[in-house]
Amino acid sequence: MLTEDKIIGIYCIVDDILKAVGHKEDRRRKISDSEVITTALVSALYFGGHIDNGRGFMKMTGLVPGMVDKSRFNRRLHKLSEIIFSMFCQIGHELKSLAGASEYVIDSFPVAVCDNIRISRCRIVKGKQWRGKQCSMRRYFYGVKVQVLVSATGIPVEFGFVPGCESDVQALKKLPLAVAPESKIYGDSAYTDYQVEDDMKETELIELMIQRKSNAKRKDEPWIRFIKEYMRKGIETSFSEIKALFLRKIHAVTFKGFLLKLAMFILAFTLNKLTN
Repeated sequence: MLTEDKIIGIYCIVDDILKAVGHKEDRRRKISDSEVITTALVSALYFGGHIDNGRGFMKMTGLVPGMVDKSRFNRRLHKLSEIIFSMFCQIGHELKSLAGASEYVIDSFPVAVCDNIRISRCRIVKGKQWRGKQCSMRRYFYGVKVQVLVSATGIPVEFGFVPGCESDVQALKKLPLAVAPESKIYGDSAYTDYQVEDDMKETELIELMIQRKSNAKRKDEPWIRFIKEYMRKGIETSFSEIKALFLRKIHAVTFKGFLLKLAMFILAFTLNKLTN
């Protein structure tokens, strides 16, 4: 629900993180970087990522009375893209530190940059590496896969983007998976890599609890199979809630802007969970 208290809570978290990392900015600006990021988060959380609607709401309600025009706002937001990504990393690091040895779930969901019929005219990305298959829906898409690691309570703590054609087991090696020793990470059979499982258990003391296929070399006991299936239900709920924030199409002019909007959706979802 859109409330002033919720927005102020998000602003306080953003502002505290920027102060904690020693972020500096020009005091002569009409609005601070914290207000820019908060406005973008409000746009992602309540207006489907439509920045102009978020700007208008924040100005109309008096939360950011000195709101800048759309063009200047977008330039400011893009300059803050690295800070926004590092902000999520900081939040994820704190959540993992507080949790200690805990349970996590990893999975991915596809995000198309355009409809399949418009692939030849797509200007944001080009190349066969962006063409992937969504097995659960039995359809192809053209875009990126978002790899997400969530806590047992469904809060994202790590995420990354890979081309649509890249398999989940390849993407698994690109995420830091920086969780506490003796933690367990659950995933579906697409993440099957026995060597990675053995290496992580031996060197990091992290157990990858991957679901097994019927023809897998390593079989699971029935009770372990049940636990793996049960733990994975939470991440599907989180993905549904994140994708519910999207409009039918994520509008972006550049690939960097497209990824930035995706990151804002994930960060907004995370902060919304933390401020509930």
